[in-house]
Amino acid sequence: MRIATWNVNSITVRLERLLAWLERSGTDVLCLQELKCDDAAFPAARLREAGYEAAVHADGRWNGVAVLSRAGLTDVTRGLPCCPEYDGVSERRAVAATCGGVRVWSVYVPNGREVGHPHYAYKLEWLGALRETVAADAAGDRPFAVLGDFNVAPEDADVWDIAVFEGATHVTAPEREALAALRATGLTDVVPRPLKYDRPFTYWDYRQLGFPKNRGMRIDLVYGNQPFSSSVKDAYVDREERKGKGASDHAPVVIDLDL
Repeated sequence: MRIATWNVNSITVRLERLLAWLERSGTDVLCLQELKCDDAAFPAARLREAGYEAAVHADGRWNGVAVLSRAGLTDVTRGLPCCPEYDGVSERRAVAATCGGVRVWSVYVPNGREVGHPHYAYKLEWLGALRETVAADAAGDRPFAVLGDFNVAPEDADVWDIAVFEGATHVTAPEREALAALRATGLTDVVPRPLKYDRPFTYWDYRQLGFPKNRGMRIDLVYGNQPFSSSVKDAYVDREERKGKGASDHAPVVIDLDL
């Protein structure tokens, strides 16, 4: 089974690239983030024609998440129980489904904006709610993983120059401690480092030639429980999909499982 995660940065803008990538990559289950559409505008019919069912949780804002599957899709959960709100809104940032016997959560963690901003406190609270939610799913013998854009670089080596990020979000101790607490539920990072190149970034800013200069970050992560991680046969960032006109600023992260 091939499972992937991809912050597509607008499924409307990226639909043709997404369909082409699904066909080319042979992906069975894909977790999507930053859909930037509401449920009604989600292109479910086009994806169904390509052989994929979809579980969608989106509201037309800058967030929105989905799970696509051609391996079955059951037991859908939309949103985190007891999800914190921001500005009185429960944002649509998490959706789960069971696909071919594997339980997955697609998550789009709040950005945090800047240290000290209310959105930063919301980000930490949201990560705490995620930990509480996935703890039960992570236990037991069923393969389970939480995948998505975490907006946190776990280690200094996961950004192109840690000095540039001094005092900024994505690399602070509280954010990394929240990720460590999530892993403490029985999850491990299933994407090894190094991969097929020294610095397996997953995101590069559109500005200032971020991608050509490889000024990136590794913030799209896959955390699996023991039955999931022990089944991983390959893991890679599809860096080629970041190239060319109309690309997302994120690249897909792909996991091959032998179940």
